[in-house]
Amino acid sequence: MKNPLTIRLCVDIFRSTKLLFVCTLILTACGKSNNLGVSANNTPTSTSTTNTIPIGIAFAQTSNVALLGQEGTDGVKIAEKYFNSKGGINGKQIKLIFQDTGGDEVGAINAFQTLINQNNVVGIIGPTLSQQAFSADPIAERHQVPVIGASNTAKGIPEIGDYVARVSSSVAVVAPYAVKAAIKQNPQLKRVAVFYAQNDAFNKSETEIFQKTVKDLGLDLVTVQKFQTTDTDFQTQASSAINLKPDLAIISGLAVDGGNLVKQLRELGYKGLIVGGNGFNTSHIFSVCRALCEGVIIAQAYSPEYKNEINAAFRQAYIQQYNREPPQVSAQAFAALQIYVEALKSLDQKRRINDLALRQLRQELNKEILGLTYQTPLGEIAFTPVGDVIQKEFYVAQLKMEPNGVKGKFAFLNIK
Repeated sequence: MKNPLTIRLCVDIFRSTKLLFVCTLILTACGKSNNLGVSANNTPTSTSTTNTIPIGIAFAQTSNVALLGQEGTDGVKIAEKYFNSKGGINGKQIKLIFQDTGGDEVGAINAFQTLINQNNVVGIIGPTLSQQAFSADPIAERHQVPVIGASNTAKGIPEIGDYVARVSSSVAVVAPYAVKAAIKQNPQLKRVAVFYAQNDAFNKSETEIFQKTVKDLGLDLVTVQKFQTTDTDFQTQASSAINLKPDLAIISGLAVDGGNLVKQLRELGYKGLIVGGNGFNTSHIFSVCRALCEGVIIAQAYSPEYKNEINAAFRQAYIQQYNREPPQVSAQAFAALQIYVEALKSLDQKRRINDLALRQLRQELNKEILGLTYQTPLGEIAFTPVGDVIQKEFYVAQLKMEPNGVKGKFAFLNIK
């Protein structure tokens, strides 16, 4: 039989060891709570041992919208390198943390939750699609984390909450320019066929604007054809529209489905003008409809030819990296990160961001974002009280393909 004193001593040692183990786990977790050096509660913590500020990037890296997500990724990576080379945030470097949203709402929700709760970012740029924003942005709103959309143009997104803003101008502002440009090219234009992807919130929103514009300009809307962003065969919709002899076809879709619809319209003999929606604002469209992209008209919120210092720097960096002109989404993503940089620098001059708890930093940063004016590649922009972008300059481009039908460019039209 064992000595009672020995048993009691063993129990005490076990308890002490267990307590020490638990304390060690707690201290380790606290040390890994975030890489900014600020706590998620209201207790300031020192950032003297860290030199980065994490910004979350929630773009599609997979799925049928990965091409659009890649353009956003290209823009923020150029911005990260550019602003860090200029000292970052008063000496602290920006660190981008990427989470793949995929092409659906679940992917965007998961990306936001990870960025907010695990990566402890100070703010988020994204998601790729407007439809994803309607599901994911409320999560950021509940956690009081600033979000800047770089490719979300559907109606109602800034109104999701106080922490939701965007640098991508509303489709209600941009879309009508393209229809007016088409009329300028063909003053006799009268009959219009409209196509849109019914499974995407942005394209549903955009087609409403296009259809209203058609009616407001006194044109005849002869048919409205629906499709899915995942479709590849548009023979039925295209044939039905062509039989009604339209002078203009307006397509609200993404690059792959929209480009294939353009291709099939032309292959079936349609000769009239085509207007593409915001989903066409990508150089990836060229590889889809190739030579048959020729002549498609697209309204844009960005021009590589815009004259200001920051656009010249962005354009030069993009061409050096990718050997082509920067597209709209890349410019908007660059501008979104620029806004975070300038707002953080401004805030740091008022009160040291090192001394702010993460929750407080996010709150103060959001106020700073909405209160400033920025000179970006998009031109001068600011925000309305609800977070919608205020932008002065807009453009219309027409796709021009090289003779081999492989490469193309956005040729900007005079719409003044």
